[in-house]
Amino acid sequence: METRIHTDEELEQSTVLTDVFGSAFDQMKLFKDKLAREGEERGIIGPRDVDIIWERHILNSAAIVPFIEASTEDERFKTVADIGSGGGFPGIVVAACLPDHDVTLIEPMERRVDWLNECVTELNLENVTVVRQRAEDYIKALKHGKELHPFAVVTSRAVAPMTKLSGWTLPLVRHGGQLIALKGRSAPAEVHKAAKEIQKNGGRNPQVLDAPIADGFESTYVVIVNKK
Repeated sequence: METRIHTDEELEQSTVLTDVFGSAFDQMKLFKDKLAREGEERGIIGPRDVDIIWERHILNSAAIVPFIEASTEDERFKTVADIGSGGGFPGIVVAACLPDHDVTLIEPMERRVDWLNECVTELNLENVTVVRQRAEDYIKALKHGKELHPFAVVTSRAVAPMTKLSGWTLPLVRHGGQLIALKGRSAPAEVHKAAKEIQKNGGRNPQVLDAPIADGFESTYVVIVNKK
């Protein structure tokens, strides 16, 4: 049976959002309302997404949260970096849903960094650091020991194919950590094509897993790569 896209109005009249977000719902509602008011004008979302922000962006981002939780069960390692955070997908959503994790949003574009900082302030996210930098430059700084540390988990959504993403993310993952990337249906082909790049950057055992959102919603996918 085909699934359909649920409108924001429909979802706000149901229990789906509170079921998924729990105590983070109020922050996510503020985020959704800000996106609805300003997102299109500021180039954060497209005009076709204005009435389907919850499903297209926020719930889709939330699908990654259980995988991060499973990866960071060890109390010592609850650090997450979101590469190319853009409008805050999935980084802002992850930070709200996992307040006990330290989340770093790495984004090179000034206007998007401004947006992210506004969201952090307006949602009162005390566990977030926003960094204006390209992933490649952050990797260089990490290698030169500039008081930076690799992360337990590195995330991304709609940033680049795995052939490029592997080199932008895996060097930021600590040994024993994971890259967890939200992907679409092309994920298996991307992973196959990027096999050499994944291995070159210290990745192993890449997996493509179904990432359910909620009953009646089309699942998305995550690519999970372990760091040697």
